[in-house]
Amino acid sequence: MQQYSKQYLVFFIVVLWTLNINAQQRDKSKWKALFSLGVNYPTTDGFVKGTYAKTVNFPTVNLGIQHMLKSQYGVRLDYGFNRFKNDKDSPEFKINYSRINAQFVYNPTEYLKFIPARFSLAAHAGPGISIVKPLGDLGDNKQTYLNLNMGLELYYTINEKVKIYTDMSYLYGLTSLDNYNPVISGLGAFNGSVFNLTFGLVVSLSDCQFCD
Repeated sequence: MQQYSKQYLVFFIVVLWTLNINAQQRDKSKWKALFSLGVNYPTTDGFVKGTYAKTVNFPTVNLGIQHMLKSQYGVRLDYGFNRFKNDKDSPEFKINYSRINAQFVYNPTEYLKFIPARFSLAAHAGPGISIVKPLGDLGDNKQTYLNLNMGLELYYTINEKVKIYTDMSYLYGLTSLDNYNPVISGLGAFNGSVFNLTFGLVVSLSDCQFCD
């Protein structure tokens, strides 16, 4: 019995050591696809007076393709879709908010020695366009304006091809209500910023490109 216990102990030590080595490998895949789902909060200053959305709205969907120029930095093109609706004390509305952004991505993980194995961080930022479309009879109140997307992502490595991650981002609308000429008393209009919190997967589409 003692002999078997020693064998199991050696086996688990080897497995843990192997996982640790794999987790400490740098992120070296050149092409990545990103998929995430979560919630959003549109800021109240983006609505006309007396109108505001729920604090937590579902869904938020993000889809992206990322190209790493080096192991620390790269570029990303992504699409996001948000839906939010009125809070209980606000006039009724429902809005689809879509955006397309080109972003710069920076991964400082190898310089942050305190981050545990298998975890990594990345910051992203870049300009884009927001497309706001109220639903129902408010459809004429469509808006299109520029935005700036800024966010921070936390990754956990499953294996060489797949990571799970969470993204906390802020879409700053480069506009204001002064730029909006309401068609139906402003109801359903949104010229503002959005906070997003999503959870998803990163899938590597290519093999190791930056190996030492």
